[in-house]
Amino acid sequence: MTDTTSPGDTGHGELQIEAPHRELLDQVLDKWSLSVLNELCEQPRRFNELRRGIPAVTQKSLTATLRRLERNGIIARELISTRPVAVEYRITPLGTTLRKPIDTLLAWADVCLPRIEAARKAFDAQE
Repeated sequence: MTDTTSPGDTGHGELQIEAPHRELLDQVLDKWSLSVLNELCEQPRRFNELRRGIPAVTQKSLTATLRRLERNGIIARELISTRPVAVEYRITPLGTTLRKPIDTLLAWADVCLPRIEAARKAFDAQE
């Protein structure tokens, strides 16, 4: 992220998100990634455990999400030599660094949601 505000700025400066950052944030903060990360921060899980933990996700969406997170080094995929062979997903050390910023965003959403809902209603009433 390139922040064009000065250190003493009141927060009214322009915040520019450059292309590589935007792509990464899109891949890590999308709807299913947050749910997967929430599950994996608790403990490693197999694919079907993730499906049960996130019932609204389709198999295709979960597979794509897991691949994206693995490609970005956020989670690791491990083959378990059992019969039948199983795959387990776990959060990586890099992935654990996301926990605090995500928790901060979720806390912000909890605090501000009533104001956001009021703003949405006011906006929709003007339409």
